[in-house]
Amino acid sequence: MKHIIIGTAGHIDHGKTTLIKALTGVDADRLKEEKKRGITIELGFAHFDLPSGKRAGIIDVPGHEKFIKNMLAGIGGIDIVLLVIAADEGVMPQTQEHLDILSILEVKKGMIVLTKTDLVEKDWLDLVKEEIRESVKETFLEKAPMVSVAAVEGKGIDELTKLIDQLTEETESKDLSIPFRVPIDRVFSIAGFGTVITGTQIEGTINEGDSLMIYPQGTQTKVRNLQVHGQTVKTSYAGQRVAINLANVKKEEIMRGNVLAKVDSMQPSMMLDVKINLLKNTKRVIENRSRVRLYHGTSEILCRIVLLDREELSSGESCYAQLRLEEEIVAKMGDHIVIRFYSPMETIGGGIILDAHPLKHKRFKEDILKELKIKEEGNPEKIVEEAIKRFSSHFENIHFYMMKTGIGKETIEKMVKTLMQKNIIIKLSGDVFIHQSYLNEIEEKMKEVLDTYHQENPLMVGMSKEELRNKVVPQVRGKVYDEIISHFTKNKTVKPFNNCIALYDFHIVYTKEQEKIKKTIEKIYLNSGFNPPFVKEVLKKEKNEKESRQVLYALVDMNTLVKINEDMFMHVENYEKAINLMRDYIKAHEEMTLSEFRDLLGTSRKYALPLLEHFDQSKITKRIGEKRVLT
Repeated sequence: MKHIIIGTAGHIDHGKTTLIKALTGVDADRLKEEKKRGITIELGFAHFDLPSGKRAGIIDVPGHEKFIKNMLAGIGGIDIVLLVIAADEGVMPQTQEHLDILSILEVKKGMIVLTKTDLVEKDWLDLVKEEIRESVKETFLEKAPMVSVAAVEGKGIDELTKLIDQLTEETESKDLSIPFRVPIDRVFSIAGFGTVITGTQIEGTINEGDSLMIYPQGTQTKVRNLQVHGQTVKTSYAGQRVAINLANVKKEEIMRGNVLAKVDSMQPSMMLDVKINLLKNTKRVIENRSRVRLYHGTSEILCRIVLLDREELSSGESCYAQLRLEEEIVAKMGDHIVIRFYSPMETIGGGIILDAHPLKHKRFKEDILKELKIKEEGNPEKIVEEAIKRFSSHFENIHFYMMKTGIGKETIEKMVKTLMQKNIIIKLSGDVFIHQSYLNEIEEKMKEVLDTYHQENPLMVGMSKEELRNKVVPQVRGKVYDEIISHFTKNKTVKPFNNCIALYDFHIVYTKEQEKIKKTIEKIYLNSGFNPPFVKEVLKKEKNEKESRQVLYALVDMNTLVKINEDMFMHVENYEKAINLMRDYIKAHEEMTLSEFRDLLGTSRKYALPLLEHFDQSKITKRIGEKRVLT
């Protein structure tokens, strides 16, 4: 079922609240001060039962210029706007400012409601209509229907209701696969229930009992009770006004401007990359690093605008910019923003968020501007590819890219599948994706590191797998790294040997002298059985101790010798014989002491003890008191 939010807009005292009462029977002015002064100060809410059976939420916004901040807090999530203009006054300053804001926020559907028509003559009414049509030229309301009403008398209300119902049919359904999000516009507490927030659910689905997070502070909470249009429900959907009773959080811990969303679905930021559009009718000029007020969702934040491709921005112009914020924000790519001048406060423009978590940019960088252009064009496949390309070195999963791009799960899964089929990205464990270009970078770095290592260590079978990781991709752990090595093994870039990695075409090449040393050392250890000489005894017999040591460790790498400890090495044939003798003995006797092992090998304690300790460390045996058993 389609869920719709309708919002009013227009100048103060043009009859917005009266119109809502005529449509719904609800007086949206709830504050004593509003009743006393006869003006709307805060957001008002009602629900609207349409002839088709749909129930729409309706938001009443303040019309006074002093309360534009409150108007902006309510207008962001609407689907259809009713631009209310009083027939006896026509287009007024806040009419124009509200229309500018609606255009900036790219509200797609709406109509013009001409109120108080019972107070004017027909000729005057015709003039006002003509003026209105002129004012809305080149806006989304240029061809919108215009309905004349006299709300107090109920004149024109039926026609207006039918037109609203028709517009709801033309409104696009929302993507419910996106993690839910509710910008909070009101917080209060109810005795016996606790903290309650209200807001327009702009994305996703919420269920009673769901775990939620309040951003940007990161406070975790839970849905205790859920209401839509004053009725308790089990589930709420994007496009509905919701009131949520939260568990384990105090009213004082939340404020308007916070966002309620799925746990870990959003990430606070102190910067935004945006496409800024300055209104044609503003007299203000934005210079680089101008301080302005940013409005996003229900939040108001001071920031500085860093113009990325020019020194200043004049009326009617647009450019790429980075907003450096004075407070944290939670936003998504594709969200709309409104910009108001710092002082005096007036709406000067707005735009769209291209990156909600950017790095700090230098100005006039062609690669940055090119990347922002791709994001602005909005091709989902290209946006996903660019995001993966940029964050490949972070080894992020699909959940991160959903958060980064604001694209729903079904769509992003389709995009990554297409990119994988085109061999543009590859998938690793844990839904981690990396771009082929970054994989190429890893390959080149790995080849460079291993080539240097082979030149410096020509007799080593390869660099230890862990050391290679630390030098090439230190941020990677576990299966992902194993899969990277496996990938480069399959394409014949590297070859693993034991716990070492070498270039695929690398082979140890001994000189004649080294070959002689190799044969000598191998013979010594093979003939020594279970009583191998200590390393220093072997090396001191050779002329070139350094070269002999390299040959010795090369034999370890090649599995010809086994390193028992720093002093003791053993030929692999003797080592395996010792293991087999030990296993057979324990299987027959269930356990074995050090002295029994010593006698079994016909050796002394100085060889038997290090060998047993090596078995313990290798988890071949386990020591229990003074005895060993098989693990």
